[in-house]
Amino acid sequence: MIKNRFWWLLPSSMPLLLSGCNMALLDPKGIIGMEQKSLILTATWLMLIVVIPVIIMTFLFAWKYRASNKHATYRPNWSHSNKIEFVVWTIPLIIILILGTITWRTTHSLDPRNPIPSENRPLVIEAISLDWKWLFVYPEQGIATVNEIYFPANVPVQFKVTSGSVMNSFFIPQLGSQIYAMAGMQNQVHLMASEEGAFKGMSANYSGAGFSGMKFMAYATSQDKFAEWVAKVKQSPNSLQWADYEALAKPSEQNPVAYYASVKPDLYQDIINQFMGSDMKHAPMHSEEMNKEMDHDMEQGMHMSSHSGAGE
Repeated sequence: MIKNRFWWLLPSSMPLLLSGCNMALLDPKGIIGMEQKSLILTATWLMLIVVIPVIIMTFLFAWKYRASNKHATYRPNWSHSNKIEFVVWTIPLIIILILGTITWRTTHSLDPRNPIPSENRPLVIEAISLDWKWLFVYPEQGIATVNEIYFPANVPVQFKVTSGSVMNSFFIPQLGSQIYAMAGMQNQVHLMASEEGAFKGMSANYSGAGFSGMKFMAYATSQDKFAEWVAKVKQSPNSLQWADYEALAKPSEQNPVAYYASVKPDLYQDIINQFMGSDMKHAPMHSEEMNKEMDHDMEQGMHMSSHSGAGE
């Protein structure tokens, strides 16, 4: 009896429980994030067209056909209604067609590998997931950082993403798309902040004991402040050569922000190549050369496939 008296506390406490949720996806600060928010809200409203009437009718039917209502029609042999079948199937099908069309179009238009149209030249940042930290290399500036990045607002940023260990997922929720980081492979995502601010970044893929602390900060600033930050990093006494990277790549759960004033040339490509065999480790191959090799292998595979099919 005591428990039944307080059943109403559960629904009334929901706002308090939800107050701890991070609503970053619904507070975007970049054009990609804004488009994704629009898609989320559109899909939600379309689904509510079905969900809300079903919830309302559940309570109405339960009230109308309650045991004490002697005026309700009793039809124990009723089993079918064409009108009900039409409504139950037609409305959801229409919603699925609309939602599917919207999703297909936005999936292609928001492909994370598509560059963002802008008058400003994109900034390239190479992101490497490690156990359990993020290493960022600025190839054009010749610097690197751990768990912190800066970039100018309203400037497209091309993140080239890979992993030095197990699979992770690179994600800055307020800016937009997440993308997987996989060892021996390069992925990429294009993002752009529409205003200055500090944004939390994270790994969205469980990768071990230190996963919960695998977070970083992304700062969108003015061009001048970005230049000042680059100059600050260049004053660091640290240099990131291959031996330094191997030490950094060792698993660790306490990972403060670190700056490197210089970086080994092609370090990012070396990290990818280390998973391609011992003969590749010290012979970095540029992305253009890798693409040619992959195209050549695909052509050979198709050629062999066509011959085997002819033989059959």
